[in-house]
Amino acid sequence: MSTIFQKIIDGEIPADKVYEDSQCLAFRDINAVAPCHILVIPKRPIARLSDAVEEDAALLGHLLLVANQVAAEEGLEGYRLVINDGAAAGQTVFHLHLHVIGGRPLHWPPG
Repeated sequence: MSTIFQKIIDGEIPADKVYEDSQCLAFRDINAVAPCHILVIPKRPIARLSDAVEEDAALLGHLLLVANQVAAEEGLEGYRLVINDGAAAGQTVFHLHLHVIGGRPLHWPPG
């Protein structure tokens, strides 16, 4: 079954894209929790971080570098990266995604 993120990758659902390359896509979250809330997703589906394997190491590193680049392009002085792994952690779309959140003070603990 295709997730909403796969449909965005395939162009079936529009998204406000801020970055795209052969490995990943970044777009603005429609349910933003901060002035800047961008999702970075791999084009190759991995359901959740705990499903990643050693062969995914380069892709996972690339996702982090893209998140950093997107945050810099958005002018964020500081930002938070969030990866929810599994329903108990709040994951609702089972296609790995990184939340880049910033543009306001972020408090700790987050949950």
